[in-house]
Amino acid sequence: MLAGMALFEALVVAHVITGAVGLTAFWGPIVTKKGAARHRSWGKAACYGFLGAGALAIAMALLSLYGPEHRHPEVTDRALFDGLFGWMMLYLGTLTIGFVDYGLAVVKHSRNRRALRSFRYQAVIAAVVASGAWCGIYGVKVGHPLMVLVAVIGIVSMLIQQLYIWRKGDPPRQTYIGEHFRALIGMGISAYTAFLSVGLIRWVPEEVFNPLVWAGPSVIGVSLILFFTLKGKRTVAPRPASAARPHPQQVGDGLV
Repeated sequence: MLAGMALFEALVVAHVITGAVGLTAFWGPIVTKKGAARHRSWGKAACYGFLGAGALAIAMALLSLYGPEHRHPEVTDRALFDGLFGWMMLYLGTLTIGFVDYGLAVVKHSRNRRALRSFRYQAVIAAVVASGAWCGIYGVKVGHPLMVLVAVIGIVSMLIQQLYIWRKGDPPRQTYIGEHFRALIGMGISAYTAFLSVGLIRWVPEEVFNPLVWAGPSVIGVSLILFFTLKGKRTVAPRPASAARPHPQQVGDGLV
């Protein structure tokens, strides 16, 4: 039992370190110029941090579910404990990895979208859907609707990704950029949700059922997606014909 507790605490420390890297670096790609060197550097740091945090979250979830000792004695409902610290943590870890994997893959295969149909990528998406489905089912069993909500959000996100992967014909040029952006924002949403709803209980356990804690990352993340999507549409929108033609005076002055 002592060995199991030591292992769990070591996983927690590693999870906090990798998660802190991801949670901090996550904002770098958002505030830097898209495609620039610093944007890519911050993005890599965020992705690697979240990949590590997601993998460690899965390990902690399995240890919580199948380890010999019970943790968090303040949670007297053990079925709810298994749901929050077991199945939901496992799902959020898998979802975070799924978002990172897809966000990087759409850029890597921007000219060969059919590569995303391979078993390699489809298996990750299937793992997210399966873990999300069980998280939602378990949430119904223990009467925790927010577990159902986060499960639905992740499953719908995976289905939207599949629409891009399996759509007939070639999508408009640069469509993959929107997919890349939404996936990595989703990565941040899942990671922040996991930190606030699961990690925060270690310091303020009375807030574990606060809906604002659960909904906050989704509200902020979806708002960012909408903001940058609208901004991107304005950027690529064609200019009016009158604006595109140079003024005769400009031609005479040698400005064009």
